[in-house]
Amino acid sequence: MADTERLTTAVTSVLDEFELELESLDVIGGGKSRKLRIIVDGDGPEGRGPLVDDIASASRAISGMLDETGLMGEQSYALELSSRGTSRPLTHPKHWRRNNGRLVRCVTADDTTVGRIARSDDEGVELTVMVNEKKGLTESVRLEYCDIDKATIEVELGRGNRSAAGSGKDS
Repeated sequence: MADTERLTTAVTSVLDEFELELESLDVIGGGKSRKLRIIVDGDGPEGRGPLVDDIASASRAISGMLDETGLMGEQSYALELSSRGTSRPLTHPKHWRRNNGRLVRCVTADDTTVGRIARSDDEGVELTVMVNEKKGLTESVRLEYCDIDKATIEVELGRGNRSAAGSGKDS
């Protein structure tokens, strides 16, 4: 089986060339059905995450590096490289910054708040929360990261030109 530490070092070195960050690296399965799953993140040209073309280029470079170094051994494997996507929790200030303007669901010990990221810093996030959708009334809510148990992006289909506020606050 692959030496995960050496593999992580080599993959990180290639990702650095594409200004991508290693989010996670897993070797899954064994024998003839192994998979190397790599999740990446990064600012990208607009500070909102990596572009698909950058990920594709990095995937080709990692594949070449693995072929040259033999870090995955002699047995076949499948390489799967993708961005962190919307289903992974927001766990670091950079995740919040890269998702500015997106709708998020934040679970704390006391409440669940759904709102749009207005701004974030190293300690917390300010959300714009819809309090009366009919009247279009919003309020600003500040949450400190240390108080958030889980935060995920709410996928919006066909958002278009809706208001900057979220869909509301759950009690």
